[in-house]
Amino acid sequence: MEIDLQQAARLLDGWDDILILAHQKPDGDAYGSAFALLWALEWLGKRARVETPDGYLPGYGFLFGNYTPEEFEPRFVVTTDVAGPGLLGPLADRWANRIDLCIDHHRINNIDAAHKLVVPEAAATCQLTYEIIRELEVPFTPSMAGAVYTGIATDTGCFRYGNTTPEAHRIAAEMMEAGADYALINKLMFDTKSKGRLEIDRLMMDTLEYYFDGRCAMISISSEAVERAGVSEEELDGIAGFPRSIEGVEAGVTLREKPDGDYRVSLRTTGELDASAICGRLDGGGHKNAAGCTVSGPLERAKVQVLAAMEPNMSQESPPCP
Repeated sequence: MEIDLQQAARLLDGWDDILILAHQKPDGDAYGSAFALLWALEWLGKRARVETPDGYLPGYGFLFGNYTPEEFEPRFVVTTDVAGPGLLGPLADRWANRIDLCIDHHRINNIDAAHKLVVPEAAATCQLTYEIIRELEVPFTPSMAGAVYTGIATDTGCFRYGNTTPEAHRIAAEMMEAGADYALINKLMFDTKSKGRLEIDRLMMDTLEYYFDGRCAMISISSEAVERAGVSEEELDGIAGFPRSIEGVEAGVTLREKPDGDYRVSLRTTGELDASAICGRLDGGGHKNAAGCTVSGPLERAKVQVLAAMEPNMSQESPPCP
């Protein structure tokens, strides 16, 4: 059942013992929307906890510190920023059929929930969380504000991507006024790299290839390279944006080898080029300018599959620059 913001707030206000689930390999929007909602519910005196398939990654520790979830049997289950049951990983077996409320902003959402608040026009799921908190009449603490700011900043690429809206800027400004440590968040999310991540950057440059008259740039990251650099999963967050940043490139493709030899594809596009439609041909999905899917290996086979899926879109002539 599709519901609006007011109905979502009333549902949350009417329940206690609330479990909030975020997706595997959580990013800033996943953690931000989940923890902002958690703290708002706790401010209302409710018992709640956040769970993710990958736990609480230290790279986002500035959001939640040494968070220890409270043990209780949930009576109401919420997902935030989760577009499909597969993104719940091992948590899906227990909770996929018990979801009471889904809060999300992805264009395609396959969560089977009793109630769904899905708004693709929202810049981030944190934008919806912000609106719900306001409906609940909970004042924004610095912790809540930092969580909301993180989600919006990361999902808009620090307000550079096409999903950035005037409303996203307005919410970010309000969160700054509420005490979000935006300078620290921006430094950690966009201006800090480990030595291992720099090594990955160096290795992936050797794999850079161009297709479709230079309009597509593709890089690949092998499991061996990840092991050699000694980087964690969270340190690879954001790497998919690199190929698209190259001058003249409309589609940036990152192929990341999985332990089973298949490849996780991250596609980033510009303008009207629909990344979601391209990945949809490979049973994936996402947003218009940021989507993903999984293809079978080895690497050369993976490249062929991705390029074949892109061909109908990339064969079209690009619109002239304004």
